[in-house]
Amino acid sequence: VQLQASGGGLVQAGGSLRLSCAASGRTFSSYAMGWFRQAPGKEREFVTGINWSGTSTYYANSVKGRFAISRDNAKNTVYLQMNSLKPEDTAVYYCAARTDYGGSAYYPFPTEYDYWGHGTLVTVSS
Repeated sequence: VQLQASGGGLVQAGGSLRLSCAASGRTFSSYAMGWFRQAPGKEREFVTGINWSGTSTYYANSVKGRFAISRDNAKNTVYLQMNSLKPEDTAVYYCAARTDYGGSAYYPFPTEYDYWGHGTLVTVSS
């Protein structure tokens, strides 16, 4: 499957952005999806995940209550709504996919994913 992330940009602190990740292929609904981010000089970190049906989600503590992940399997797309953005949210955001065997949303390590998008840059100014 090929993933294409979009929606990044420059926003002021306290603002919002909505990222999208469009997937090719007919098996999108069988994949668990995740969003990761990587800031300059830092390792890629897990942000949030969602299971194949959208019934289970998981968030890193740093974004809990501010970010929301969702998916539309009919459109082969997963979304990341980001609210109350902070300068520390500045990073390249990546979407990733893996086969969902057990309905879990919690796959926090990059090595657990099979497919990656190219990333979209989010810059939050103070």
